[in-house]
Amino acid sequence: MKVLNFGSLNLDYVYAVDHMVTPGETLSSGGMQTFCGGKGLNQSIALAKAGAEVFHAGLVGDGGDILLDVCRNAGVNSDYISRVEGPCGHTIIQVDRNGQNCILLYGGANRKVTEEYVNQVLANFHSGDILLLQNEINLLDYIIKRAYEKKLTIILNPSPYNEALKSCDFNKVSMFLLNEVEGAQVTGQPEPEEILEELRRLYPDAKIILTLGSAGAVYQDAKVQYRQSIFPVKAVDTTAAGDTFTGYFIASILEGMSVPDGLRMAARASSVAVSRAGAAASIPLRREVDEYNI
Repeated sequence: MKVLNFGSLNLDYVYAVDHMVTPGETLSSGGMQTFCGGKGLNQSIALAKAGAEVFHAGLVGDGGDILLDVCRNAGVNSDYISRVEGPCGHTIIQVDRNGQNCILLYGGANRKVTEEYVNQVLANFHSGDILLLQNEINLLDYIIKRAYEKKLTIILNPSPYNEALKSCDFNKVSMFLLNEVEGAQVTGQPEPEEILEELRRLYPDAKIILTLGSAGAVYQDAKVQYRQSIFPVKAVDTTAAGDTFTGYFIASILEGMSVPDGLRMAARASSVAVSRAGAAASIPLRREVDEYNI
């Protein structure tokens, strides 16, 4: 079983602010740092740092060498990453004094995926392999369609939620990993229990992991439901918390861990990540997760 993460690679420009900028306001930043990120890259790095073998597919543009270096240094297989002309995808991230963030995303190279490129990548993967997807690249509907035809196990993090997702056939998805905001957007329901019930109704065969911030996370499938609380830490930057959780939980599946043990490991890893600055840079190694005193 192989894991392919077909996803974004971004340069993250992170600004420290007292509070999030409001409409019409000019706000001075207390500092600026550049990190490598993108939901795709973050999740691949989390998988690799958790001990999984992961192949990443995606596109980089001008200045993309640093993104390739970060992948390779983390142990992510970058053989299927290609270069295109133009700027890399990037974000402008505000992080306030409480560690909360807001993100402005520019797709750049991530939005230049072609059907030919998708077919070239998927030709190397087969029935039973895992495909992890997020919504920071284009042609997500086509990728899901082709992967389903090849009998890959499709895991989707429907973030950011936008109109493009409405063209995707969610019935082809085996597992959804989403937070409560995304859950509300997918289902139209405002509360976690209602979100879970509606997801069960809409996609009865899918496994669901709903993350709830400080309230932890919930796993459900057709037969069981498990809950996992957080491990409280002082938050520095929550940017990669969900991506860390995703990567570590998928790694637990590859290892054959039970769902409760996988949730616990993913929650520990996510807590370590939020105690550090940056996106990809904040994701802990497996031994750090195992040894962290929380």
